[in-house]
Formats: sequence, C-alpha cells, structure tokens
Amino acid sequence: MTFRYYRDLHPTFPDRRDWSLPTVLRHHAARRPDAVWLDVPEEGRTWTFAEALAAAEAVGRALLAAGASPGDRVVIVAANSSQFVRTWLGCGVAGLAEVPINTAYEHDFLAHQVRTVQARLAVVDDVFAERFVAVSETAKDIEKFWVIDTGRQAEAIEILRAGGWDAAPWEELEEGGAAELPAVTPRDLASVLFTSGTTGPSKGVAMPHAQMYFFADLCVSLTRLTPEDAWMAVTPLFHGNAQFMAAYPTLVAGARFVLRRRFSASRWIDQIRESRVTVTNFIGVMMDFVWKQEPHPDDAENTLRCVFAAPTASTILEPMKERFGIEAFVEVFGLTETTSPIMTPYGEERPAGACGLQADEWFDVRLVDPETDEEVPVGVAGELVVRPKVPFICSNGYYNMPERTVEAWRNLWFHTGDALKRDENGWFYFVDRIKDALRRRGENISSYEVETAILAHPAVVECCVIAVPADTEAGEDEVMAYLITRDEVTPEAVWEWCDSRIPNFAVPRYLRFVDELPKTPSQRVQRNTLRAAGVTPDTHDRALATG
Repeated sequence: MTFRYYRDLHPTFPDRRDWSLPTVLRHHAARRPDAVWLDVPEEGRTWTFAEALAAAEAVGRALLAAGASPGDRVVIVAANSSQFVRTWLGCGVAGLAEVPINTAYEHDFLAHQVRTVQARLAVVDDVFAERFVAVSETAKDIEKFWVIDTGRQAEAIEILRAGGWDAAPWEELEEGGAAELPAVTPRDLASVLFTSGTTGPSKGVAMPHAQMYFFADLCVSLTRLTPEDAWMAVTPLFHGNAQFMAAYPTLVAGARFVLRRRFSASRWIDQIRESRVTVTNFIGVMMDFVWKQEPHPDDAENTLRCVFAAPTASTILEPMKERFGIEAFVEVFGLTETTSPIMTPYGEERPAGACGLQADEWFDVRLVDPETDEEVPVGVAGELVVRPKVPFICSNGYYNMPERTVEAWRNLWFHTGDALKRDENGWFYFVDRIKDALRRRGENISSYEVETAILAHPAVVECCVIAVPADTEAGEDEVMAYLITRDEVTPEAVWEWCDSRIPNFAVPRYLRFVDELPKTPSQRVQRNTLRAAGVTPDTHDRALATG
C-alpha cells in the first residue's frame, strides 16, 4: 500500500530563525514599502507595508511605555477594524501576546478568559466597556484600557474610569513612545487564542511566533498566494480563520489583505469585484449561503481564483466553481493547537468528502483507538493524533492550564478528539467528534460552559448539552439541551434565560425535557445514546417556535 502525501509546502522564509511577525513585516516594509498591504473598504483607508510597520511600531512602543513588559498579555475585544489589526501588529513587534476574545462573550464566558490570561492591558470597542464592569472583580488585573471609537468612545471611557481603571482613546496608541522595542524570537509567545472546552472551561492555546508564522505559510502554499493576489476576510479577527489564515498569509507572501467588517451572502460577489479579490475563505455554512443567493448572468465576471473552504460542501463544489469562475477550492484539517497536518493539493480533484493528505515532511500523524492509543487499520475510524517534526510549529500548551496540556499530549502525541478515516491512497476523511465539543456557524462551543449557564436556572436540576446534525451541508452542528427540572418551566423561559447568559451562537436551538439521563455505572452521562436519539417528536425547536 502506497500513501500519497502533501509535499508542496516550501516555506517562504526558509530560515526558521525568521519565523516571527516583526521579521516578516520588516522584510516586506524594506523591500516593498509602497505596496498596499491592508485595505479596509468600510474605513476608506489603505496602509502600505511601510505604513503598517510604522503603525505597528508606534502601537508597540505605546504599550511598552504604559508599563507592559515582553511576554505580557493584551486582551482585545473588538469587531473587525484597522485598529484591531494595528493592535495585533503592535503586540507582535513589542513582544507582547495578544489575546483576542470573541465579541459575543460576556459574564462568565468573558470572566473565565480574562482570569486565565491575567492580562494587564486591554483594547476594546466602546460598546463592550460595560461587560468589563460586570466582571470587574475578575478583570482587576487590567491596569489600562484603550477604547476604539464606534460612536460611544467618550461614554465608554467614563464608564471604565468610574469602574476604577485607567482608560484612554485608542488614538493614544498611535502617538507611540520612547520605549525600545525588544528582539522577538520564533519561540516567544505571540498569541493566546481560546478554543472550546469539553469537560471543562474553554482553554487558551498558547501560540509561539513560529507557529503563527507556519500556520500562515501553509495557507500561502495551500492557495499558491503571490504578491499579485488579494485575500478578503469577512470572518472575525478574533478567530484564527481571519487572522493567521487570511491576514498573516498576505503578510508572508507580500499580498494585499482586504478586511471587511462582517460576512454578507448577498454582498459577497460584489465585494469580491469591488476589491479585485483573488482568494477568500468560507467556514461552516457560508458556502451554502452564497450558493443560495439568486444567480446572475455575470456571477463569473470576477477576479476570484481560489476559495479556502472548511469544510467544503462537496455536493455544490463543481457547480459553485462553474457559476463563479473559481479555479480551485482548497481545504485542510487542523486545529489551533496543531496548525494543519492534513492539506489538499491545489487544483486537484479529490474524493468526495476527503479533507486532504498528510504533510509528512512537517508532521507525524496517526489514527488510534481513543481508549488504547493503538493504531487502527486503514479504513477504520480512529482518533487523529499529531506531533510536529519541527520545533515550535505546534502550540506550547494551554495557557495556565498545565493539567489540560498534559492530558491532551498524553503518550507524547497531541490528541485532537476528532475521529477520521484514511483510505488506501492516503486521503483523510472527517467522521465525527470524539470529544463533547460542538461547532456551530464556524464557532467552537464548550458544552460544559453552556451546561453551567443553564444549570444556574433555579428550576434546572440536571442538564446535558450535545450536538445534533445541522440541516444544511457543511452546517456543522446544532445545539441541543436535555433538561431535568424540579419545577415546571416552559421552553420559552429557558431560552430567555440563555439569551442573557450565553453567546447567541451557543444558545440551544433544541430543548428536550426528560425525567432521567442515561448514565454509565460511574454516573457519566451517555452522550452517544443522546446523540443517537437525535431530535425526537417531543423536542422543542426554537426555529419552529419563532417561525
């Protein structure tokens, strides 16, 4: 049996000592100073590579002048904007670790992440100031906020000052300072990105600069990105999908990065044309949403050549390429913790449902029995385990969670919690999730955190949250909650409770009230039994309830 492998990944910067954001940015600022890098149509502004470097160094010096030291964490809670990008770059050149937090998070979700990283500084949109006041005890380590103006900047600054913090307009960061910028190495901490928990709270993935760079460069390889390209991101910058799988690849390749505020299926093709975009991303159901827009005779009249879709809706793949004149769809399978050890060759037809081939020059991968860690035969589903062949291209672990780090890296392999199969030619296929994490509309969801929020309801005695299949291809999961209550409570009351405590994307669509939950002899809920039952006639569906 001869497996095929992905062998197209040849680093843009061949010397691994150069794998840090400051080095990459300074390289292009020196060689292509006047070429446009950042293009933000909603702001009507562009930044060349030289201007982006100057902005990054100003922000970095200002953060250090405010008392930060290399290695400190900077929380960012903001929607897509040039200020977000310049803050990220500023953290990078100053040796600080950015901590982008989902803008849907508040209350316990926000408190947990702020508490975990012990950040001293924060950059936030003005509309999120009150959220920090609500978790002020947890956020007391934060010494200063810089507030991005979306219409309420002055009010937000006063709210934060009244809460006991120092606060200033974001524009103060543009003024820079006299602080000396440090030398940043590839092994230094660049980012802490939170990923969903399973049997516990969400975990902060500690990503060194080399990993961030490598994640970006594999996207350069995947899409064949060149300085002539323009990559548009419509997903949030607090996700890796936009930051190190769209923005950073353009920085590595010397291409143009087009940043949009948000995804609009109806405006998508117009935005592609307006900004002369050649590469873009889809996650989750975005591909299906675009496909379902009213077709127009000129849909194929655009510059788009490549779409990075994760996952790819295979049944509409060829029609989508024909309708919009797209040369290639590419895909990977990976995690924030491991980058992407499985990749698809550009422009090659692949078996339906296949997510790629092993990048064997960079990673060891195996499919194993999740109970024994013994390798399973070809064609049999097993848990994907991964280890790198090169230093620092995978995460350093979970920030401030050593027990979780050791658990995930048992037997010296990172355990993904995902079940895959491999065929006799080497193609991998995603099968299911072994862990209890969920993914809906491109968002990772911790079943534990949703259960904790629902269990706080005075009428709820037990709760189990599971994933059930979405009714749209590539739609990932819908969230379903099984409830045991001590008092009679309506589904509407539970949904109302959730709306004020859980991010919108994580609120269960389905509720089912039961008298008991199936359990093992050790009293663990048999989630597989609940998943197998799926949506039953006595399940309450919010989509139906609200029309």
